[in-house]
Amino acid sequence: MTANARPDALAVCGGPRVRLAPWPARRSFGQAEKEAAVAVLDAAIADGRMVPYGGEQEQAYCREFAEALGGGFADAVNSGTNALYVALRAMEIEPFTEVIVPPITDPGGVMPVALAGFVPVPADAAPGSFNTGPEQVAERITEHTTAVVVAHIAGMPAEIDGIMDLARRGGLAVIEDCAQAHGARYKARPLGTFGDAAVFSTMSGKHHATGGQGGVVFTHDEGLYWRVRRHADRGKPFGLEGAARNVVAALNCNLDELSAAIGRAQLRKLPEIVRRRRALAAMLAERCRAELRAVRFQQAVEGAEGSYWLFFFRLHAEQLRVGKPEFVAALAAEGIPADADYLHAPALADWLRNRAVFGRSGYPWACPLYRGDAGRQYDTPNAVEANARHFRIAFHEDCGRREVDDALAALRKVETAYLQDEEHDR
Repeated sequence: MTANARPDALAVCGGPRVRLAPWPARRSFGQAEKEAAVAVLDAAIADGRMVPYGGEQEQAYCREFAEALGGGFADAVNSGTNALYVALRAMEIEPFTEVIVPPITDPGGVMPVALAGFVPVPADAAPGSFNTGPEQVAERITEHTTAVVVAHIAGMPAEIDGIMDLARRGGLAVIEDCAQAHGARYKARPLGTFGDAAVFSTMSGKHHATGGQGGVVFTHDEGLYWRVRRHADRGKPFGLEGAARNVVAALNCNLDELSAAIGRAQLRKLPEIVRRRRALAAMLAERCRAELRAVRFQQAVEGAEGSYWLFFFRLHAEQLRVGKPEFVAALAAEGIPADADYLHAPALADWLRNRAVFGRSGYPWACPLYRGDAGRQYDTPNAVEANARHFRIAFHEDCGRREVDDALAALRKVETAYLQDEEHDR
């Protein structure tokens, strides 16, 4: 603090910080994961062989994962990106058709569409949301559309039932991307149980993890499940009696026993992880309403239960004398880990806008088999607007009341300094 700084002066202007202590680390792994991994390694050492894949740990993990969703079939793969790739291939959709993709998503949530030979068509977001909605999907459907990928960003459920109604009427396949939405529910049903298939990421940053990387494909359709198995393991004839050779061209996307054992330990923790995140979300929503004028916590839509992989706040910048970048920079200076942007928009990505997938060919757009508008660019103004009005704070299940208290104190301090308030300005 500078010598003349007032105690209420913003830290960004030389005042004292609200929070001096480091933000708590997320301690997702513990003794249970260690013991699970060591048990697999001990077994491999005792047997004198390498750690395999497709064994009892992976079979148990897949069975337990499906049971957590109320029953069905699950196949563990080596990344969330490959989970989407495998699901698309297993659906046996004709290539060089259009697949509607989310307005906001990790690159791994849309690149597999083009890499599998489909033309990705970004839908816009529903107003005020990072997720698409039925109206926005409907705007992108053409005679060339064959499938829709619906992401539930930040663990906030999209209006999936309306999208499913639309897809069923049009004969479109639906894949739910639940990479950020483990444990979330919509109208009392787990996300991932609405679409023809669902894909999950289990990399180290997600609600539950299988180690550094991993993913899962889930479906209620047993026939689709066996096709997923084939497309995840080089076309091996899983589920086909009498077939002795590889039956489709496919990649090796297998998970392994070590990762599956870790995933089993993590899966048992998932309900408590989600419960604690929801408790934080409820506390933040209540306190923002009670204590702040220009900031509101983004909660799940009506009828939904989010799992809050990211904690977004809506900023009503029209009430402030500064924009969102200045507000968030001041908040971060108070010791609160805040980030102003989450504009992971496929429509703005260079690789998609420049058709840079397969060398200079322009494929899949330039393929003669594609009959749609190969030159069309897709605007997603609602997604851009949602990003412009929201910021996030790095809450997680290992945060507690102290972190909530400090974040609210910092938000109040920064808001008070920047409010367009005649009395304050005088």
